[in-house]
Amino acid sequence: MQKLIEQGAETGAYSCAAYEIGTSAGSLARGYAGRLGIGRGEASQETLYDLASVTKPIVAVGFMRLLEQGRICLDDTVDRFLPAYRGYPKGSVSMYALLTHTSTVHGQVQLYHTCHSKEDMLLAVRSMPPRSLTPLSVEYSSQGFMLIGEAVAAAAGMPLDQALATLVLEPLEMRNTCFNPPEALHARIASTEDCPWRGRMVVGQVHDENAVVMGGVAGHAGLFSDTQDLAKLCRAMLTGLAPDGARFLQPATLALMTRCHTAGLNLARGLGWQMKDPQGSPAGDLFSAASFGHTGFTGTSLWMDPTRDLYAVLLTNRVHPSRESNEIQHIRHVFHNLSALYADACARKAR
Repeated sequence: MQKLIEQGAETGAYSCAAYEIGTSAGSLARGYAGRLGIGRGEASQETLYDLASVTKPIVAVGFMRLLEQGRICLDDTVDRFLPAYRGYPKGSVSMYALLTHTSTVHGQVQLYHTCHSKEDMLLAVRSMPPRSLTPLSVEYSSQGFMLIGEAVAAAAGMPLDQALATLVLEPLEMRNTCFNPPEALHARIASTEDCPWRGRMVVGQVHDENAVVMGGVAGHAGLFSDTQDLAKLCRAMLTGLAPDGARFLQPATLALMTRCHTAGLNLARGLGWQMKDPQGSPAGDLFSAASFGHTGFTGTSLWMDPTRDLYAVLLTNRVHPSRESNEIQHIRHVFHNLSALYADACARKAR
């Protein structure tokens, strides 16, 4: 695995990367490679990465914590939390449809060209033409998760960044994970894109342009983190427990969140999580059919295989200095194959 990660940095798939694989008992292997960016210093295991869409499942975990507290339900509709959506078609969209990407809300729409604030963005989402659900299908929707983020904030009674800190980050002791990292942390953050829209190399500001317009805090993108913190999240998703042993999510909640809700459709989806598709899965060939995880546009991913009690976190800045290379798709595939084989070998030795 270390050689694979180093080769990716050497060939320009990304300038830096870090990984960790482990079980609910702890880490099995970790490593890093490369430099923070062009003209910058070496990366480390503590390097922070823009998670991009890996933000989505973390927001979904916050949603499920609120569900356990009786403050939100899967059948609740958007207009319950966004009064401005009342009387509009998208107001009747359910949280369940948004979490499974089966709603009428279209996906990857570049609204930042015409929107100048979060309020503009939410009104633009409200006005987007609906997608047809005949036949029912999965369409990956960042716009849908913008609405999930707003619902989580409203149900929690506080801004989304504070809500996630209270619901997820603090209980899991994820001290290196945040939206809008302060200037003091920028020296630890991997560079992302030399962005034509911003006219500069991006370091420490969210890469996703729609999230920029929303102030860097959104349900679809915006979090920064490192491998150690994401490993804590993975262990909690495998066990339902926080690092101190306290119950974090109930077994029934974990089971509901991490089973496929889109059987027979074009993509396998849980509640906020990608499930393992039979072909083309980022989790590679050897992770079991029960596996779940998520990827991010910047080159980030985390996947868990509950049948092996295995997690694998891979963070890269594959959009540096541009988004042209897609070599991360192959690297990610091989990484997860090697992770599964290594975990199996460790399990055999432990017997």
